[in-house]
Amino acid sequence: MDSLRLYAMVVAGGAVAVGAYALLRGKAKTPEVLERERRDWLDGIGRITDGTVIDVQEMPAENSPREAVLLIYKYDVAGVSYECSQDVTYLRQWINLHSCRLGLPTSVKYDPQNPGNSLVVSESWMGLRQ
Repeated sequence: MDSLRLYAMVVAGGAVAVGAYALLRGKAKTPEVLERERRDWLDGIGRITDGTVIDVQEMPAENSPREAVLLIYKYDVAGVSYECSQDVTYLRQWINLHSCRLGLPTSVKYDPQNPGNSLVVSESWMGLRQ
């Protein structure tokens, strides 16, 4: 009887070890990767509405020699006004920041389930109008 209990404890301990390894082995995703995945997801499911660029701001980044560039815009969905910003630091090759001015009309892709989740520029879609 004792050998069966010992065997069960060894098997249970092994299962716990394998489960812990499976949970901890995955690499944590960087904020840049998470943002790219969010843009790809919104690009696929997003609905389009009209918006307006409010401002473009360059802000010093904490852990980077490059300044972070934020595109600030507003739009309306179902009678609710949203004011959002998108970090376009890594999308500079797709947009001309000098042509982004106050009041520039734009198209905004947003999540129909969460309209505050939106974007103006992604790798495969451009909402800015020239």
